[in-house]
Amino acid sequence: MPMKELPTHWRDLGEFIREQRSMSRLSLRRLAELAGVSNPYLSQIERGLRKPSAEILQQIARALRISAETLYVRAGILEERDNAGEDLTVAILSDMSINESQKQALISIYQSFRHENASRMADE
Repeated sequence: MPMKELPTHWRDLGEFIREQRSMSRLSLRRLAELAGVSNPYLSQIERGLRKPSAEILQQIARALRISAETLYVRAGILEERDNAGEDLTVAILSDMSINESQKQALISIYQSFRHENASRMADE
């Protein structure tokens, strides 16, 4: 008997995980191994057929080397914070281990990535 399809945001989450896995050049099998889940289960998550728990999302995020918060927001577990970029900028500016020109370079790169991703998402 086929599984009942979950809401669209689970499919979107699965697509995002698959994209991250691809960008990390990890096979499904390797990511499953790193995350401590079975291949079939991870495959079902990527296809939007399974609703992973927060713990499983955390394991997948750790294996992909991205923040668990990113996956929680994609899964609808957390609300996206509008000030996330501001928080990072404040953290960079308050870091005493790097000089001002390094701080400005980091902020510039970060802002360019955000702009690029916002433009790409607007095109979709």
